[in-house]
Amino acid sequence: MKRAWAGCLALMLYAGDVPAAGDAARGVKLHDDCLGCHGTELYVPEKAKIKTLAALKKEIDRWNDRMNPKFTKQEVEDLLEYLNRDFYKFPK
Repeated sequence: MKRAWAGCLALMLYAGDVPAAGDAARGVKLHDDCLGCHGTELYVPEKAKIKTLAALKKEIDRWNDRMNPKFTKQEVEDLLEYLNRDFYKFPK
């Protein structure tokens, strides 16, 4: 019985670390906050400095540190999904 509870607890803790899938539709709305500082010109291939999906996520996290209030983990995933879908198109 104790093993079963320990297993359930471990699964619950692990599940909390699994990133939620992003929702691009929500990301579009969240992106309005970003437009206060810059436009979408940063995302076009000629000017884009981001070269991978992981780098895009890292950059979103970096700029999120400057936000007040900060985006939640789910909102970061939503924004990542939107930016990748509409601009970067990195493979997943």
